[in-house]
Amino acid sequence: MNIDHLGVAVKSLAAARSLYEDLGMKVLHEETVEGEQVRLAMVPLGESRIELLEATSPESPIARFIQKRGEGLHHVAVRVRDLAATVERLKKKGTRLVSDDIKVGAGGHLYVFVHPASAGGVLLELCEDPPQGV
Repeated sequence: MNIDHLGVAVKSLAAARSLYEDLGMKVLHEETVEGEQVRLAMVPLGESRIELLEATSPESPIARFIQKRGEGLHHVAVRVRDLAATVERLKKKGTRLVSDDIKVGAGGHLYVFVHPASAGGVLLELCEDPPQGV
């Protein structure tokens, strides 16, 4: 396992991109995830990435996060090998998840969020690389 990415909630993707580009980093991927009502940009950083997240709707989780807490670190994502097995193991132990359903996100990655109440106050995303051949 390793850290896949750090999710950072931002008001403006363009402004956030500018800072990282001024640091000499390159945004390699931008995408809109309609189901989460978010536009995102991925900035590689070593073996991990920084995921910049901009709301596409006032009702999106990112918009609500920024309204309540302001811009900043939204979540930590950890890559796992078998997300379905990991989720089942956590459920059996009583771990609280934001949703019981594994979803498909940016780049076809599978993901689920562990509720901060079960993760020391941190929103923890568990993700798995996209299935091969899809």
